[in-house]
Amino acid sequence: MLLNQVESDIWIADGANVSFFGFPYPTRMTLVRLADGDLWACSPIALSPQLAAAVNAIGPVRHLVSPNKLHHLFLGEWAREWPNAKLYASPGLARRRRDLTFACELSDTPDPAWERDIDQVIFHGSFAMEEVVFFHLSSRSLIVTDLVQKLNPASLQGWRGALMKLDGLVGPEGSTPRDWRLSFWNRRAARMALGKALAWNAERMIIAHGDWIRENGSPALARSLRWLAP
Repeated sequence: MLLNQVESDIWIADGANVSFFGFPYPTRMTLVRLADGDLWACSPIALSPQLAAAVNAIGPVRHLVSPNKLHHLFLGEWAREWPNAKLYASPGLARRRRDLTFACELSDTPDPAWERDIDQVIFHGSFAMEEVVFFHLSSRSLIVTDLVQKLNPASLQGWRGALMKLDGLVGPEGSTPRDWRLSFWNRRAARMALGKALAWNAERMIIAHGDWIRENGSPALARSLRWLAP
């Protein structure tokens, strides 16, 4: 099945692995049907005719969201498939993708188009990359992209697998890549974002890379980001 329903009005779709500096990363997108029937897509994966048909069966795509500067590879093909959709850039992405036309840059305040359905917060404080984390209100689903990675040890081999295990990205907990952690010079700002995310009391945590959390989402987030503790 191309789209897997998580709860009412929220689906996920798994894509092919992508290579990032030689490291294999599984991919996953999140699709939400808003109260007005429009579809909101976070971190779109590679588009196929079959996936496009499955999406169209649910509703019209109107909002294409990049949660950070790395998750933008397939925005263009989704925008061509759904030309009436608006594109939303994570902090700094518009300067990197000048070939795309963005409606706006995401902030800590949800866009009016989805404020009744989805809350959001930016993990500020990193000089390298900031990520927007979302919360689907009705399903109590936390939507995280690269901030938490939880890879299957069976999919990793050699020195790359050993390095990812040392980073805490493999196994039952998951975490943030070590080099990205070190870029958070202002951890107080990141801890403020974490506080808001934990206050959502999420039931589940959907992540882009690895096994997602089906229950006790907020405690899982706290454990994965314990490196932010003072």
